[in-house]
Formats: sequence, C-alpha cells, structure tokens
Amino acid sequence: MLIKYIGIGGSLAFAAAVQPGPLQAYLLTRSTSMGWKKTLPASFSPLLSDGPIALLALLVLGRLSPIMQSVLRSAGGFLLLYFAWSTLKHNQHGNDGSSTRSDKTPKTIYEAAVVNLLNPNPYLSWALILGPTVMAAWKEAPGTGVAFVAAFYVTMVSMLALFILFFGSARFLSPKLQSLLMLISVIILAVFGVYQLVISAQFFNGLL
Repeated sequence: MLIKYIGIGGSLAFAAAVQPGPLQAYLLTRSTSMGWKKTLPASFSPLLSDGPIALLALLVLGRLSPIMQSVLRSAGGFLLLYFAWSTLKHNQHGNDGSSTRSDKTPKTIYEAAVVNLLNPNPYLSWALILGPTVMAAWKEAPGTGVAFVAAFYVTMVSMLALFILFFGSARFLSPKLQSLLMLISVIILAVFGVYQLVISAQFFNGLL
C-alpha cells in the first residue's frame, strides 16, 4: 500500500505541475527575464503556501463523518475528470502563450508563494483530492500518509524546477513535447478521477 500511495502522490503532482496556471505563469515570466538561477528557489514556493491550506483542509475534513468524506472524494473524482477534459481541450486548441504571460514578475520565493496562495486550485485540490487521500492513507498507517505527502511535494518541486530550467535556459519545449506532457497529464487525471469515484462507490455499496 505504501508504494501505491507514493505512486498516486507523484502522479498527481506531475499532472498538477505541467498544467498552465498562475504559478507557472509567474515562474515562466521570471525565468525568461531574470534567468533560471535567480528563479530556481521559487520552485519551493508550494512548500510555503500549501502548509496553511493543507492544515485547514485536514482540520475540517477530520470533523466530517465518513459519509461526507466519501461525498467529497466523489466530488474530487469529478473535479479530476473536469481537469482532464479542460486540459485535453486546451491541448487540442493549442497554446499561444497568452495564458503564461504576466505583467509582474515575482522577485523572491515569498512572492511566488503569495501567487500560489491566491490561486484557487490548491484549495480545491486539498479539500477534494489530496485531503481525503491523505486521511485514507493515514488510517492505514501514519507513515503511509507522510509518504504520500512527501511524494507529492518532492515531485511538484522537481517538476517546477525542471520547468524553470527549461525556460530559463531559453530551451523552450517543442510543441510535440508539450502535447505529449499534456496527454500524459490528461491520462493521469482521468485515471485518478475514476479511481476516486470507484472508491466512493465501494464505500456507499458497503452501506447498503
């Protein structure tokens, strides 16, 4: 079970990191204008911003009944499927770069963390996807829950660092490679969306 949750954590982080978003937009702007060396520390910004979000989500989830937790897991499954669909749609229409431009450039890791704090995606992810998964893993063994979170953030930081290195060194990803990464992200999101729904369905079937 430990390996399973490590795989889930790493896969979800990969899917989240390669999708265009506010944090990626800021990192792109900074890395292309200031270079990868000055931008690289900002890859650790989720470690600063997600702590309060995760704590809030887990405190709230801990007070919910198993039925409500399962309902949230189902909502998370549908959210992942929606992310898969929107990512696929984005990939089909192509990306002209408008979603990754920004007028302002974060100068420190703290500013990048603020960008992520103002992004609704971490809140949704922790409330509907990561939070319920952490609690399920923790019930099996505390170490399993810790391993899941560690796998998620090690992968997230690593992917953001690679993102900065690619764009900061002016070696832009080819359209084919961008499409491949997006396709992998779509598959991962869809698979884990279905997984969330199956787990929830099994729970409700057990109540009948």
